[in-house]
Amino acid sequence: MSDKQKTIKTPFSYSGKGLHTGIEITVTVKPAEVDFGYKFKRIDLSPTVTIAAVAENVTETARGTVIGSSNASVSTIEHLLASLYASGIDNAEIELNGPEVPILDGSSKPWMDAITTSGIEEQSEDKRYFIIKKKTVYTDEESGVQIIAYPDETLNFDVKIGYDSPYLKNQYACLEDISDFGTEIAECRTFVFFREIEKLAKMNLIKGGDLSNAIVIVDHNVNQVEVDTIANLFGKEKIEIKSQGVLNNIELKYDNEPARHKLLDLIGDLSLCGVPIKGRIIATHPGHKANTEFAKLLRVAIKKEKGKPVAPQIDIYAEPVIDIEGIKNLLPHRYPFLLVDKIMKLTPTSIVGMKNVTFNENFFMGHFPKESVFPGVLQVEALAQCGGVLVLSQVPDPENYLTYFVSVKEVKWRRKVVPGDVLIFVLDFLSPFRRGIAHMKATAFVGDQIACEGEMMAQIVKKQAE
Repeated sequence: MSDKQKTIKTPFSYSGKGLHTGIEITVTVKPAEVDFGYKFKRIDLSPTVTIAAVAENVTETARGTVIGSSNASVSTIEHLLASLYASGIDNAEIELNGPEVPILDGSSKPWMDAITTSGIEEQSEDKRYFIIKKKTVYTDEESGVQIIAYPDETLNFDVKIGYDSPYLKNQYACLEDISDFGTEIAECRTFVFFREIEKLAKMNLIKGGDLSNAIVIVDHNVNQVEVDTIANLFGKEKIEIKSQGVLNNIELKYDNEPARHKLLDLIGDLSLCGVPIKGRIIATHPGHKANTEFAKLLRVAIKKEKGKPVAPQIDIYAEPVIDIEGIKNLLPHRYPFLLVDKIMKLTPTSIVGMKNVTFNENFFMGHFPKESVFPGVLQVEALAQCGGVLVLSQVPDPENYLTYFVSVKEVKWRRKVVPGDVLIFVLDFLSPFRRGIAHMKATAFVGDQIACEGEMMAQIVKKQAE
């Protein structure tokens, strides 16, 4: 059965300094309704400004991911978004009283801990996955960056990083299932090279940087004057360089912690696709610019797919909501004209049914003797019967009513249906059910391909007394 959308159960807040601005900022994450997505709300501005966390709104990627509108921006969003995305949360409103999400300890762990404490609330609507169906590639030949998405049943990652550095020449990290993010990736901290720190400070950046929120990598010989300068910058009396090339403030969580953090950043940036993804992501030398450009590439595909119905993710072998005997109690049709085998899902506004197509259907004798094709008009009839179950579910005594279809329009057939296919029927109300009239969007799928679609209008009529 389909997964449901999720939000957090209760709001949670964190306060801390922004990595680059150095400003003390409070972020509050709140539950949000279905299909809300992630939105950042700058409550320090008057009027307040809300910015959707989608790839089209990315404005800068130099030292973190920044989204913005003409009136405001929010930076360093990737660690928080990675936590929400990896936790399966689809909808959240994120309020903050400044322009940057606090860096905290430089990882996603504080956010993951807060989500765990808050709890996760399942919502009424299904998740709308974007399923990678074919190899999708982003390449920047000049920088040697490549990100590839392949079809897969879950979201998982392989990441390779490499720098012109004897200490960090090549590292690899992988995450076989995003559900393991909390135990394998979340606590991995951001990193910076010692040689970059003074330059970044002169650029008016890393004002909130501290030896407690970043791994500082030293990969060249430095003298004590340089070390003292950096110590003064971070307000430390004394710092030392360990032999393995990391300043003395920390121990690495993993030998490949930098690569794991790059994987964390990639997840946060891919959350800007706006929907959960199923696929295998293989990234070579990823960074915020490449990550967000790849997210934009996927967004184009998502928008194209959004314009057409998407096959529901159901287990056809699961226990049906209504089996064939239940359908016979609702519909008057019988052999050879009952064309729905099972109802797999039924809500107040939608229904999912199915039919197993076999060569034993009587119409295949004449349609056609040498090339069996399920008649298009019977696909429409099957959709109508499934819609009839949806309509009858709106009244308390369905056994006393019949359903008559009064119009069918905009019908299109997209693929041939043959013996061995499994037809999945999806019908949704296009307007509220009133006065016995139902207006529905109807789609029949084989696998993830549309076989037939159209709009139907039906009316229920009370049976005449016998």
